[in-house]
Amino acid sequence: MQKYFFIIMAIFVVVGAQAQNSFKAIVKNNDTKELIIGVSAVLNDTSNISVSDENGTILITNIPDGEHSITFSSIGYKKKTEVFIFPRATEDILEIFLESEAEEMEEIIITSTRSTRTIKDISTRVEFIAGEELEEKGNMKPGDIRMLLNESTGIQTQQTSAISANSSIRIQGLDGRYTQILKDGFPLYSGASSGLGLLQTPPLDLKQVEIIKGSASTLYGGGAIAGLVNLISKTPSEERELRFHINGTSALGLDVNGFYSQRFKKVGLTLFASHNRNAPYDPANIKLTAIPKFERFNVNPKLFVYFNDKTKLDFGLNTAFENRIGGNIDYIKNGGNTEAYFEKNDTRRISTQLTFTHQFNENERITFRNSLNNFNRVISIPNYKFDGVQNSTFSEITYSHNGETSDWVSGANLWSDNFTERQITTFPLRDYNQIVFGAFVQNSLKAKEWLHIETGLRGDYIVDYGFALLPKASVLFKVSDKLSSRIGGGLGYKTPTIFTDESERIQYQNVLPIDKDFNRLERSYGTNFDVNYKTNITDEISFSINQLFYYTYINNPLILTPLSDGTSQFVNINGHIDTKGTETNIKLGYEDFKLFVGYTYTDAQINQNGIKSQNPLTAKHRFNNVLMYEVEDKWKIGLEAYYYSPQKLSDGSTGKNYWIYGVMIEKLWEHFSIYSNFENLTDTRQTRFGSIYTGTIDNPVFKDIYAPLDGFVINAGIKIKL
Repeated sequence: MQKYFFIIMAIFVVVGAQAQNSFKAIVKNNDTKELIIGVSAVLNDTSNISVSDENGTILITNIPDGEHSITFSSIGYKKKTEVFIFPRATEDILEIFLESEAEEMEEIIITSTRSTRTIKDISTRVEFIAGEELEEKGNMKPGDIRMLLNESTGIQTQQTSAISANSSIRIQGLDGRYTQILKDGFPLYSGASSGLGLLQTPPLDLKQVEIIKGSASTLYGGGAIAGLVNLISKTPSEERELRFHINGTSALGLDVNGFYSQRFKKVGLTLFASHNRNAPYDPANIKLTAIPKFERFNVNPKLFVYFNDKTKLDFGLNTAFENRIGGNIDYIKNGGNTEAYFEKNDTRRISTQLTFTHQFNENERITFRNSLNNFNRVISIPNYKFDGVQNSTFSEITYSHNGETSDWVSGANLWSDNFTERQITTFPLRDYNQIVFGAFVQNSLKAKEWLHIETGLRGDYIVDYGFALLPKASVLFKVSDKLSSRIGGGLGYKTPTIFTDESERIQYQNVLPIDKDFNRLERSYGTNFDVNYKTNITDEISFSINQLFYYTYINNPLILTPLSDGTSQFVNINGHIDTKGTETNIKLGYEDFKLFVGYTYTDAQINQNGIKSQNPLTAKHRFNNVLMYEVEDKWKIGLEAYYYSPQKLSDGSTGKNYWIYGVMIEKLWEHFSIYSNFENLTDTRQTRFGSIYTGTIDNPVFKDIYAPLDGFVINAGIKIKL
């Protein structure tokens, strides 16, 4: 009996030994084919882990029979999961190739610079938001792009209306009119249509957002004195993309967004549609809306036609239809049946974009682009109405030649902007018709491996205002693989218009029209210099820092000036605006943790008749802090903290300093994810610092808005990928 017992035990031992397998592999860089040291390999759903040695070798033992997945990860590389069946058919040592995350970022093409070079090789300093970062910011505000931009260093989205939440973008302390907002390179948000552009642009159909700080007028003409924001749309691929994003908020808001794209051989299609709405919301219980009641519909279809490998055409339509009303919350809830203060904004935006590209050969191509824009806006407050329509067009033809060491692009464009105000009272109409003829040339030269130079020259003739010559230059120094630096500068200009942050705050009431014989172009020059350093401190810790210094000078700026008869007029003052400062961006990575720390110092001054004053509504000091924890394809948890120093207000007083804190949690599966975002945890509100208006609630005079009004808000949603 004892003999049989030992035989049975021996059989179990043999079987058990045979059921335990080993896995051996060498890990290499997918591009350089070099060995990678310190790669973690985890046998999923177990605690079995191995780390690649100095020879790049991984060895995992005690693997049971059956199908198992192994995940490979290392700082600076994209995680990779592969499935293996044990026992394996062969004992050969496998080779595992990991893609570098840094390399992937460097291969992104920045279209705003009009070059085909990747971000690592362009001389102009460009920031971009793409991929997971874009999706994470979309969780926080899926209905518009305000928060997406506001959380970047050097950028502040400024609320221009206390009760309707209208906002504009400020870059490096300069008013919103000095920043161009583009959609795929088209100027869709200019003139009368600039006031609500940030609020009417959901991010779901965006591939990436490109930001150039400092003068970019040489690239895109007038209006880009402070910089530009280019919203790049997604394009179709052969693999279908179908996404839905549904979001609700404790502030009574709802966002329903959908996006579809696919290419079918010769034809491709993208379609974005959204419905965004909010009930009137008054967290301070002061009978005035912090978030207005609104309802908006966006539909953006785009058709792509691929005639052959060299010729393609795409045609898109962007639409936004919105009704927005803020003010006395009882007035809104009762359907306007009581006497009270209100502000209504009814808008309709329709724009087309057409792009035709023909590639002559590997190095040469020609591109024609055209857009038509129609924007209707009606603003109503008690005893006053502003009603007007803007029609604008943009046409451009460019020729590009891309060589091994030098890229050339030249082109000409025609831009028209016509605004017609409907006659309601005897007050002078603010009609205008601006036409600009422009031509430009730009060269990007790879002089040495370590030296890249970009130069450009633009000439614009602005009917009624004359000629503007706009040179630019920028240089990239690649000191080493870890250290690089850029320096650049250029001239800019801005055509006079009544559509500014100042006039938006008072709904253009009693603002006299621009006088072409009295007003003149605002002209500027600006320069910036940055240093970028990145390294791996250890195999697990990565570190990078970017330090930027900037300066912009605007001569004879246009300032809204009160007159003795109660009206206001835009006057080119005898003086200048100059803004200077620094931006510091630090990124630190450790395993699944990423820390982002940003600091912005802005000193924006108005010098009028020799008297200096601080530009209102500009925080001199700002801190942006974000800590992310991410388990690939499983969890995302983010903590954020933002600080704003005291801001000077237009009435001469000074606002309070404040912090804003937030937490975001997202759980991911293969085809969908759910998330919850807790914004402004400490309920920081300007209404907690004091009253936001003077006078009575039925006839309020609003103060500048420098801090949040909506306070603590929870939003949660679901994202579906099919």
